[in-house]
Amino acid sequence: MLDRDGPIPIYKQLADIIRGQIERGEFAPGDLLPSEAELEAEYKIARLTVRRAVRELRDQGVAYTVQGEGTFVGPPDAPRSADQLHRYQRIARELSERIKSGELPPNKPIPSEQTLMKDYTVAKATIRKSMKLLREQGWVFTVAYRGTYPVKQEDWPQ
Repeated sequence: MLDRDGPIPIYKQLADIIRGQIERGEFAPGDLLPSEAELEAEYKIARLTVRRAVRELRDQGVAYTVQGEGTFVGPPDAPRSADQLHRYQRIARELSERIKSGELPPNKPIPSEQTLMKDYTVAKATIRKSMKLLREQGWVFTVAYRGTYPVKQEDWPQ
């Protein structure tokens, strides 16, 4: 719980909370920490405050950040957990499952970037990487100024 009226800055409190989670083993070396957007939503704080907390963790050698992939537990030379997919890959996998289940049918646009950003509490760049991956895999196609659509079942990738 953050003490919004206390003398310790919010970003330091958040850094302490995350460091405590790491020390208790909730996050292991190489694990991906929650995204800035997830922390912002969970703690109801500004993105800048989250960024300062993450910078504090990096400065302390507790975590490191890989541009476009996220912040991981440990020093920069620590290996990342092999079993973890990047957020954009997890979102793409979930959306492909929604396509296969019929929840996202052909000829109907999938939710907008803004909706997906809100649903998954991630940045626009993450959603765009997810859409790019889905296009590359053959699950969706994009029509300029219209949206992104699931392909017909007979065109699904193997």
